[in-house]
Amino acid sequence: MLIRMDLARIIIRENDEQQIIILKERDGNRQFPIVIGIYEASAIDRRVKGIQTPRPMTHDLMARVIESLDCELEQIVIHDLRDHTFFAKLVIRQNGKLVEVDARPSDAIALGVAGEVPLYVEDKVLNSVT
Repeated sequence: MLIRMDLARIIIRENDEQQIIILKERDGNRQFPIVIGIYEASAIDRRVKGIQTPRPMTHDLMARVIESLDCELEQIVIHDLRDHTFFAKLVIRQNGKLVEVDARPSDAIALGVAGEVPLYVEDKVLNSVT
């Protein structure tokens, strides 16, 4: 079963390579952190705040590619946790069918957050981290 989540917090520590995002259950109280890199944290923060750059950054480029191909990023799913590593997938609608693309959670969230794409976590993953 998929559990709807929201990006609750972005913790950026400029003197540390590891940054943290906190995901919170939309209709509940469970939450958990994901450790990510500074570039991904900055991209998520920039996209949440709607900060534009003179040229497209990587996640902006990916969003434009998806849109240019007449596809829609329908949802992001964090579906597994192995050896302290989260695994995610982009679920993209293309010509009426769904295509799943492997992604790091941080990249998936950076891509989807600007478009308010729904974020889900498999209940087995959520149960293992809360």
